[in-house]
Amino acid sequence: MRAARFYAPREPLRLEEIEAAAPGPGEVRVAVEACGICGTDLHVAIEGSIALSRVPIVLGHEAAGRVAEVGAGITAWKAGDRVAIFPNVACGACSACTQGREVLCASAQVPGINRDGAFAESITLPASCLMPLPPEIPFPVGAIIADAVSTAYRAVAHRGALASGERIAVFGCGGLGIHGIKIARLLGASQVIAVDVAPGALRRAGEAGATDLVDASKGDAGKQVRALTRGEGVDLAVEFVGLKASVTEALRSLRRGGRAVVAGVGADRVELPPLRAFVGGELALIASMGFDREEVETVIRLVASGALDLSASVSDVIPLDAINDGFRRAFAKEGDPIRIVVCPGGSR
Repeated sequence: MRAARFYAPREPLRLEEIEAAAPGPGEVRVAVEACGICGTDLHVAIEGSIALSRVPIVLGHEAAGRVAEVGAGITAWKAGDRVAIFPNVACGACSACTQGREVLCASAQVPGINRDGAFAESITLPASCLMPLPPEIPFPVGAIIADAVSTAYRAVAHRGALASGERIAVFGCGGLGIHGIKIARLLGASQVIAVDVAPGALRRAGEAGATDLVDASKGDAGKQVRALTRGEGVDLAVEFVGLKASVTEALRSLRRGGRAVVAGVGADRVELPPLRAFVGGELALIASMGFDREEVETVIRLVASGALDLSASVSDVIPLDAINDGFRRAFAKEGDPIRIVVCPGGSR
């Protein structure tokens, strides 16, 4: 099969013919119809900020496709079934797994990080990684549900516990933030304030349903947010950037008793407000990592029912041959894409 393999940062991915892995007992081989280019892929391939334990490796973890072949003992799936990939192969035995928190499994394998991913014509995974994809959802949209959308859902709905009527500020309006805005509107937020430095990102945020836009390049983003709430601050601020400055401004945007959720990942150290303000205001700083199976299932239901519209979330669909140009465009934010999706099988 054809696959795009990573060898070293800042080098083009190599399109190569490799042998498709036959499914072993409990495994399924999926013909990949679509795989989104995620920020993690860019961190690995272009920035080199995520070191991999093995190379060469096939990147890509936001995927959907059709079952091509099943291994011994598999009865729940058959060839042709439409599936989305849950990209977390947890150990199932550690304390996190036994508590139902597989997202925190320290031994988990992730496609495109420590096992071959989905920028290829097929991917072989444990059957537990498969989730039914209804026919109402096109493969490119189904591919980005696990990660681009479910990460935002967890941060806003689960970790942030946004309630109807509350105010929210979304810091960072890239692929995650745009979906955070859509989810906040779906959950009944009374005010959704989008914060970013890029005019294109703010324009997209308005199109996604933000009620107010804050240009963080003008400085004092937290103060700008508070001004839009009559000086009170928001109930919930969600940070999707992973920078010290944006976390600081998210905390500054909160009302007394407010919650700040950090879903952005980076190397910066976070600085708390003075303890008199942090404790006296009973503020909460909460981390949000990835997504779990139930959250992905919820998002699939919302999309299939039409409650959550992701029709604008796939900015472009490209063939596997164009993957390096897709990576370049995504990294340069050329045309302000939300998600560029690679379709090894040519599906749309």
